[in-house]
This record gives sequence, structure tokens and C-alpha cells, in this order.
Amino acid sequence: MFITFEGIDGAGKSTHLAALAQWWRARDREVVLTREPGGTPLAERLREMVLHEAMDPLTESLLVFAARREHLLKVIEPALARGAVVLCDRFTDATFAYQGGGRGFNWAVLAQLETWVQGDRQPDLTFLFDVPPEVAQARRAAVRQPDRFEAQDEAFFARVRQAYEARRQAQPLRFAVVDATAAPDVVGTQVLSLMADRAGVQGAEGAARRGPPLDVPGVAS
Repeated sequence: MFITFEGIDGAGKSTHLAALAQWWRARDREVVLTREPGGTPLAERLREMVLHEAMDPLTESLLVFAARREHLLKVIEPALARGAVVLCDRFTDATFAYQGGGRGFNWAVLAQLETWVQGDRQPDLTFLFDVPPEVAQARRAAVRQPDRFEAQDEAFFARVRQAYEARRQAQPLRFAVVDATAAPDVVGTQVLSLMADRAGVQGAEGAARRGPPLDVPGVAS
């Protein structure tokens, strides 16, 4: 299974990745924990550029998808091929949310890049941690210095949140929405309960949504 965690910065999603990994390991499954942008040495270097260097939205999008291609080839696809559960902190939904929604970049271009880079590969399940931008902003301010995304205003994050909802509406069967305004233990219970509900029926449905993800005409592997 390929499972992703999504939500605006400050939604608290990263806190629950380790608990879900333990849930799967208790069921004798190999688990790969990873993140985007990142997951490989090259992709991590691209991440630092995206998070800290000023650039236009197209450059930003190209770097994110370049990191994703590397991540898919080196980490995600090999792990899935050997039967592991891959838990990833962000994936392509974040690109549509941040570059498409937050930056206002062309969704049609992002959709083309999505096809070129990942073919039919989509997560089997995406946890969307939903929280109002003002709540997320207060949480971010309490724990860390912001990067250039986290430093954006509430209007930016409102657009990001709306873009996530648009992605959810376009692919509703893939998403499980988590009320991230609750206390961490309550959110954790939500995540594990949703996972238990999905785990029993995911297999055939998830396999049907996956195709040959990286054999994309015109894109060298």
C-alpha cells in the first residue's frame, strides 16, 4: 500500500506517521517512512532549494516534480514492488495545493507534469488533515521558525486548503478526511480507525487504480 499524509502546514499530520507505521509493523508488514520533497539525497537537496530559495511558481513546480521522479524511482516503486507499506509525508496533492492553489499556478500544466513524472501512480489512500488556516498558523508560530512556505499569510493557506478540497472532490474514494482541530490523541484515534476501516477492502480497489506507473512515453527512466 502507498499511503500519503496531506494538509496545510500546522495541521499536525507528521505527528501521526510514526503511530501508523507502528500499526502496520504490528501486523508484520515492512514499512517505509518517507517525505516529499525529499526521500533521496538528490531529492533532499532539491527540497532545501524549494523551501529556502526564492523562485517563480514554474521553477518551483519543476523542482518539486524532479524530486518526485527521483523519489519514485529510488524509493517508492522498489518498496511497493517488494510488498512494503509506504507512508509518505506529502505527495502530488501538495503540489496542486501549494503551487496550484497557494501560488495560483496553472493546474493544467501541473496535471501534465503529474502524468509525465508518475504515469498512473497515485496513493492507495490519502489522509487529509483538515484544519482552519488560523489554527494552523498559531500552531506553527509556537514550535518553529517558518520556511518560505510557512511564512505565507492566512489567505495563502486558505487557497491551499481549498485546493486540497478540490483534489478530494475529484478523487473522493482515495481520501480519508481527518478533523485535525481535535487533541492529538483524538486525531490519532481517528487515523487508526480510518486505517482499520480501509485496510480490509483496499487491496483489490487499490490494485485497480495502479497501472504501470513509470513506463511513460517520452520520459526516460
